[in-house]
Amino acid sequence: MDALFQIDPAERKPLAKVVIVAGPSGSGKTRFTTRSGLPVISLDDFYFDGDHPGLPHRHGMVDWDSPATWDGIGAVAALVELCTTGETTVPIYDISASKRLGERRVELDGARFVLVEGIFAPEIVDRARAEGILADAIALKRPRAQTFWFRLMRDLDEARKPPINLLRRGIAHFFAEPARYEYFVSKGLRLVSWEEAHEVLTNLLARAR
Repeated sequence: MDALFQIDPAERKPLAKVVIVAGPSGSGKTRFTTRSGLPVISLDDFYFDGDHPGLPHRHGMVDWDSPATWDGIGAVAALVELCTTGETTVPIYDISASKRLGERRVELDGARFVLVEGIFAPEIVDRARAEGILADAIALKRPRAQTFWFRLMRDLDEARKPPINLLRRGIAHFFAEPARYEYFVSKGLRLVSWEEAHEVLTNLLARAR
């Protein structure tokens, strides 16, 4: 895959690299990354607004699980800028309102790694590798019933969408989850437990000293 920017990845010397953290919705990606103490980029902030032309629909609503609802090019550009210059600007997205509310600055502050999480994380593994900024790519794995419950409670608590649509979406996710893990592997991610994910970060940080 061609690099996004016309700089030979072999010649690029990034200040930091990204650790991509994937997993089904409700697997705990956000909780895991925010507790790491490292800079975090949420790919969910790169959703298009709900009135963006041509968005796909499913379950009586925009199919926010489709990559067509998301600005992958913009997300990778922000990651490359952050890793190579030490700072970048990312959107602030309100999922319940389905729109961007503004922007925020993200800075490395000396960090050698950036955690990148979101349901579309597998879509950028090859792009991050082509840009020379990929450190690792993992996918959190939990029992399906646990993931279903955590996802539903989170979405209801945050009033992300109407309850009936959230329930339909949750049931669809439950039955699709095994195939989702197969997809993660096909995209080059390693399936890990929470404990193994912590070991990944610990080992990366130790080698970077």
